[in-house]
Amino acid sequence: MIKPNFIEQLLDGVEVEWKTVGEVFDILAGGDVPKHALSDKKTKEFNIPILSNGTEDKALYGWTNIAKIAIPSLTISARGTIGWTSFRDKPFFPIIRLLVLTPKINLNLKYAYYYMKMIENNYKVSETGIPQLTKPMIKDVKFPIPFSENLEKSLQIQAEIVRVLDTFTELTAELTTELTVELTARKKQYTYYRDKLLTFQHSEVEWKTLGEIGEFVRGNGLQKSDFVESGVGCIHYGQIYTYYGNFAYQTKSFVSPTLATKLKKAQKGDLIIATTSENIEDVCKPLVWLGEDEVCISGETYVFKHNQNPKYIAYYLQTPMFFDYKKQNRTGTKVIRVHGDKLKKFKIPLPSLAEQERIVSILDKFDALTSSITESLLREIELRKKQYKSYRNMLLSFPKSEVEV
Repeated sequence: MIKPNFIEQLLDGVEVEWKTVGEVFDILAGGDVPKHALSDKKTKEFNIPILSNGTEDKALYGWTNIAKIAIPSLTISARGTIGWTSFRDKPFFPIIRLLVLTPKINLNLKYAYYYMKMIENNYKVSETGIPQLTKPMIKDVKFPIPFSENLEKSLQIQAEIVRVLDTFTELTAELTTELTVELTARKKQYTYYRDKLLTFQHSEVEWKTLGEIGEFVRGNGLQKSDFVESGVGCIHYGQIYTYYGNFAYQTKSFVSPTLATKLKKAQKGDLIIATTSENIEDVCKPLVWLGEDEVCISGETYVFKHNQNPKYIAYYLQTPMFFDYKKQNRTGTKVIRVHGDKLKKFKIPLPSLAEQERIVSILDKFDALTSSITESLLREIELRKKQYKSYRNMLLSFPKSEVEV
């Protein structure tokens, strides 16, 4: 437990010297990929990670047997997510678009990480050409050293700051793990009951193709650049698997009334199906439109108009049966598509509308519970992150001298 006046006591009377990053670190720019010693997978021989400018796990480019950086260091993304800072305590090989900071004075590297992480969004990069961060742009950035004339005291202060911030980081990680386990269990339970409720013998119910029970209308001509602040509601295909759940009553985006007259539209009860993605899991994800007003749709989507329970169809299009079907009928490798003529031929079991409603009512409860847990997870994690940033800013926002100001 961190006492309210702890920070005031810790930083009371702390003297700070502001050095430049170039005075504190050696700065290295990543080089070319070691093509002569490169593996896509980690092996006994190739077990040194090759790191690029990506964030988190996306930074991993491949594996090599050469450690260009063998001591604990910081890495900073020079392109893409500019300024993204990571702590590296194991050997690695940096490649282009990644800057590496190795300490050349005695300091707590984790302390340095927390400070550089705090300012990672403050770098000023050129707005012309390709935005990038360079060694000269970093070397003159100011870096605080508490009690620089007393190494023992300086390291003690740095270590205590690290201890506090590590505590919040660990609490967030523990909470994330705990709630993720709970969420995974609920999703597994939901999936089990969904698949059980939607599994029928062919003799039990009538089976029809989607083309027999409804009509597919292909979307057209809506780009993200067409979005406006207000107007007619619209849904872009990419939003179906990045923003929406299974059902929607209102839209995230809008288009002008003029453009809306030219676009295909979905009405209440229609399914909007995204037919394109780089991920097979997302392809043909259905979204039931339940809003009172009609909504415009983009290309790479189909509106499915039908005479069945829309939620029942949406739930069935998330079962392993449909997943296997779309895998067998997809086209493309990097960008995957399932065309409308294939969707029309997919067979679906059709119990009575009353039975469809019964199944939907059960699955809606599981869906609501899973969504509630997801929202709780995100709220709790966001709260912990805000607490961490608040303490980090209090601990690392040392006052600069009037001369420097």
